[in-house]
Amino acid sequence: MSYDLRRADARIKWLVTCLLATLGLSYVFGAVMVALYAGFTPERVAATYAGPGMTMHMPPETTMTVTRPMSMTDFARPETHAVDTNLLIQDTHVHVPMYGVIAAALSLVVLGLALPQAWALGLITLLFAAPWLDFAGMWLTKFASPHFAIVTLAGGWAMGAGYTIVATLAVKQMWFSQVEERS
Repeated sequence: MSYDLRRADARIKWLVTCLLATLGLSYVFGAVMVALYAGFTPERVAATYAGPGMTMHMPPETTMTVTRPMSMTDFARPETHAVDTNLLIQDTHVHVPMYGVIAAALSLVVLGLALPQAWALGLITLLFAAPWLDFAGMWLTKFASPHFAIVTLAGGWAMGAGYTIVATLAVKQMWFSQVEERS
């Protein structure tokens, strides 16, 4: 049994629209967080995950203040945020299940779209495979090779693309398409 979001009650359309808007907002802030902590280049992602990890330094028994001049370019240099194994385990534990819930919610929207079965299956696969790529890339970058940073980037971009495709199709079909009523 299937449903058609084009023919759905206005309350269901509004629910789906609010869900998509909320997820869209979270994706925007997720992208900002990635930009701040890991960046969007293979080099920055590799530095974040392949680095030696974070070590906790004890404060010195005495302190000394040193003053040195800084240029504006010194302030613009991005700080490398290193992710150690413990933080990677925690991030995986928290994010992967949540990405699964998001992929499932977006997949339910896909099921209500007027799409050929192959397109729907492909889109659902993309929604679930993208976070798998994202986190597989992080783990592989950390323990196999910094070159796997590109897999993390591909997964992140695929998540954004999957969301954008579902949201665009859903809003278009729910609110801007004319559907002939069945008799």
